Amino acid sequence: MKLYHHPLSGHAHRARLFLSLIGIEHELVLVDLAKKEHKEPQFLALNPFGQVPVLEDGGTIISDSNAILVYLAKKTGRTEWLPEDPEGAAAVQRWLSVAAGQIAHGPAQARLINVFKAPYRPEEVIPRAHAILTLIEATLAGRSWIAAGRPTIADVALYSYVARAPEGDVDLQPYPGIRAWLARIEALPGFVDFQKTPVGLAA
Repeated sequence: MKLYHHPLSGHAHRARLFLSLIGIEHELVLVDLAKKEHKEPQFLALNPFGQVPVLEDGGTIISDSNAILVYLAKKTGRTEWLPEDPEGAAAVQRWLSVAAGQIAHGPAQARLINVFKAPYRPEEVIPRAHAILTLIEATLAGRSWIAAGRPTIADVALYSYVARAPEGDVDLQPYPGIRAWLARIEALPGFVDFQKTPVGLAA
């Protein structure tokens, strides 16, 4: 398998992290976002949306980080990471939607301001980040993992941008449950770190 990625993309990191957690050998293909390689015809042929990550598995091309997580879990039959039962599958899907919604428009956008000089408004995105972190903190009360009694792709989908929230001036100190949860993910066999950037509260 090939994973087209960029080391500062949290979306790409969640795909790379899951590949490593389930022990799938893969080749990393760097897409230089600064040179806009993701907007060149060769890459757009893989993903017309012009975004990383993209997974190439033989003749199968999967774009969108959450879709890649689902594909990998289904491809390898890892039902512990993506339950087959209706209730378990729905619980995971709920948090995949949060990763694509509130996480993307909160902690991820706040970080993009400092890391990539993105034109978002801190006074809007930082409160959005704290709103979803407060909800995650409450969900983790009395439990170790976000969607089940064990780690699932929901935890993988949420991890990267939550872990690097301080780079977007989003303080994690008020969230002891989240910090403990991040540590549990980082202790999983096969964990690979998300590249740090010394900006914001992480400077």
